[in-house]
Amino acid sequence: MQVPTRHMQGGRTMSKTRHARVLIIGSGPAGYTAGVYAARAMLEPLLIQGLEPGGQLTTTTDVENWPGHIEIQGPELMVTMEAHARAMGCEIEGDIISKLELDKRPFVAHGDSGTTYTADSVILATGARAKWIGLETEEAYKGFGVSACATCDGFFYRGKEIVVIGGGNTAVEEALFLTNFASKVTLIHRRDTLRAEKILQDRLFKHPKIETLWHHQLEEVVGEDDPKGVTGVKVRHVETGEITELSCAGVFVAIGHAPASELVKDQLETHMGGYVVTKPDSTETSIPGVFAAGDLTDHKYRQAVTSAGMGCMAALEAERYLAEVGLDEGKVETEPLGYGAENPAAE
Repeated sequence: MQVPTRHMQGGRTMSKTRHARVLIIGSGPAGYTAGVYAARAMLEPLLIQGLEPGGQLTTTTDVENWPGHIEIQGPELMVTMEAHARAMGCEIEGDIISKLELDKRPFVAHGDSGTTYTADSVILATGARAKWIGLETEEAYKGFGVSACATCDGFFYRGKEIVVIGGGNTAVEEALFLTNFASKVTLIHRRDTLRAEKILQDRLFKHPKIETLWHHQLEEVVGEDDPKGVTGVKVRHVETGEITELSCAGVFVAIGHAPASELVKDQLETHMGGYVVTKPDSTETSIPGVFAAGDLTDHKYRQAVTSAGMGCMAALEAERYLAEVGLDEGKVETEPLGYGAENPAAE
């Protein structure tokens, strides 16, 4: 992994500036696929991996719905996708973008490394992050028995009882994976049916280590402080309000994900809690030259394969955009936003 460096001159740290025709921010299936297609189009893309190189799939175990693989580990899939992007000619940097300026041309991105990146077009593929319930006790025990990643922390609960909160694919997948370690897994869901795929539900209901607790939601995480750790949970029946306390050593919150749109929430049009709005059948955003792909914009499907498809679309649309505005040969322009277009998000 290459990390941009700062240069020293006369005892001072000098920031490095780099320019790219296509700057890709994010490194999940959408980002790496955009890198492959942009590189094949000879656009010399530069991809910034971000805080979690490889995205959410690096915390997933078995992937059974990626075409061409009956089963593959999530981290392995992302390693091969990164290698593919590199082999095609996509340059990849292990930096984190802390600020993005979309009100000027070329666009400007500031990296934590001290490097400033300028770009003629930007593909946003920052993905999504796990949602939390928002309880004080949940926050207090994060890292001490409360987790949102079974593959990261499941090993620590060998032979212990744990609970999983949620009812979608993520919750069921987490529960099934945790049976490799835990003596018992209780899945707690506020409804009486699951949203997960039927094949996953079938596996869940047949597993002897898993029990389901319907019509309940997490009310409080119970624990000790010396040593700090979870000892149980209090759950509330959503209809009667009755509180029940369950003993457990770990709580895994799997209630979905929220788009990682902090960089652009005040610059691009968003909806549905922060998802970036794109034009119909397109990855074009409300600012010309800026494209969004993957879970950052997809609140409906949220699958690795659809994210990859959008990454392909974004690269092809970036290629077309650069040709239309005369930047397909790498010419750098420094003019106000829009090439005649206005940014509706800035009004």
